[in-house]
Amino acid sequence: MANFLFFENHSKFESFGIQHLVAVLFFFTCGIILIKWAKKLPKEKQIYIEKILSYSLSFSIVLWTFLKIIDRGFDIKHDLPFQLCNFTALLLPVFTITRKKIYFEIIFFWILAGTSQAVITPDLAQGFPNYNFIKYWYVHTGLIIYVFYVTTVYQIYPTLKSVFKSFIAIQGYFLLMLIVNKMTNANYFYISRKPNSATLLDYLGDWPYYIFTAELIILPYFLLIYFPFYLTKKRISSK
Repeated sequence: MANFLFFENHSKFESFGIQHLVAVLFFFTCGIILIKWAKKLPKEKQIYIEKILSYSLSFSIVLWTFLKIIDRGFDIKHDLPFQLCNFTALLLPVFTITRKKIYFEIIFFWILAGTSQAVITPDLAQGFPNYNFIKYWYVHTGLIIYVFYVTTVYQIYPTLKSVFKSFIAIQGYFLLMLIVNKMTNANYFYISRKPNSATLLDYLGDWPYYIFTAELIILPYFLLIYFPFYLTKKRISSK
């Protein structure tokens, strides 16, 4: 089973290839259907669905990590779930359990800024039906679906303060990954080097300059994501 999941690459994944497009279309279509259906349900059922989505995304990271370990042993450089999207998925139950808005405010911008890039330019080598492929797309599209589920079904929206809360939190995460990478000689959060696949970082210069460039554009990027919510809030308040 493990050999099938991790070593036998029945097909190689190619960005913007048929598997990329089908995966995005399939999961986002399922997400749109789920959200539209959930909006018609009673509150308790909406919460139940949100919990299933949250816990399943988090559990998929735990399962993925566990299967990698039993498949080829533990490699601290690769097997800690510290890439941003994996780490964010692990954090989802914190919001689900506590219902503290600050947690959602933080992950909201992490997901729409970071995870959206991972969907557009995936750092993925294995194609379907490799488990890495299935996990990658379920987690990355699932995080985006989760954000829109909470905003549209629960009507929890970010504020301007949310932008700065999330920005400060990402700085803390960056510092944590600097320490982890220094101790393990790893590349979590792509601080030590760029991903192997083509990504937006390729346009930001070589190492370490792309890190400084990314730091400069993170806050404006968060503000750009918030802008539609600002316009919506302004339009509602003017009525």
